[in-house]
Amino acid sequence: MEGLFRHIALCNNAHLPGARRRFLLGARHVGWIMPDLAHRLLAFPAIRETPEGIVLATPEALPAIAAALAASGHFAWRGEAFDVRAAPGGPPQARIDRGALPLFGMIAEGVHVNGLVRRGRDIFLWVARRSADRPLDPGKLDHLVAGGIPAGLGARETLIKEAAEEAAIPPELARRALPVATIDYAMERPEGLRRDRLHCFDLELPENFRPRAADGEAAGFDLIPLAAVLEMVATSDAFKFNVNLVLIDLFLRTGLIPANPRLRAALSAGKV
Repeated sequence: MEGLFRHIALCNNAHLPGARRRFLLGARHVGWIMPDLAHRLLAFPAIRETPEGIVLATPEALPAIAAALAASGHFAWRGEAFDVRAAPGGPPQARIDRGALPLFGMIAEGVHVNGLVRRGRDIFLWVARRSADRPLDPGKLDHLVAGGIPAGLGARETLIKEAAEEAAIPPELARRALPVATIDYAMERPEGLRRDRLHCFDLELPENFRPRAADGEAAGFDLIPLAAVLEMVATSDAFKFNVNLVLIDLFLRTGLIPANPRLRAALSAGKV
């Protein structure tokens, strides 16, 4: 069990505010920023310092400010717009490039899909290996389908889009996915502060289905007994960091590990 607790603790290693300052769009607190970024932002005429934090009064200026920061090397531009929210599921306050979210300590939401195959009483999991050119955790093991929710889309729409792009899963099959959990965490990473909400789904797949890496994000896929996946999670860092949380929830729900209130409480205690 200690190997499982280790992954949960790693994904919840942020202690806020710490050295960070509040970043606000108007009156809405949307992020946590380090002092050096706060100092850089105050060079923009639209941004001011107040007792509440660093404030951008005109949210529509945020994309241009982010582009300027990317051009000066503050983060790697991803070319994908994400909604900026004051709380998970709340109304969008602005949009920003995905690569800037950890820099600003802003909330991001994503989907993770457990691709399951049942053979009698045995459960198998489709596992992807991330391509070597991925900007985050290249070569690590991953879910069959996982991805951030881009601006203007919801969890279900993102699931169907990512399923087709990442694993060539047709929409009629992807729509069978069932929502099973929501997991939050706040994590300090080399790229900044990740405040993430994961929308987790189970998708039972037919025995004859074979995923295909349609967009190259995955180097390949393997169908692995769930018991073997548990062993890997408990004893290694083979999986991308946040995948472990979703898998621990799966292990508990399927009874692969005995009901453990302490483990469930730790998994449910994450905050964004």
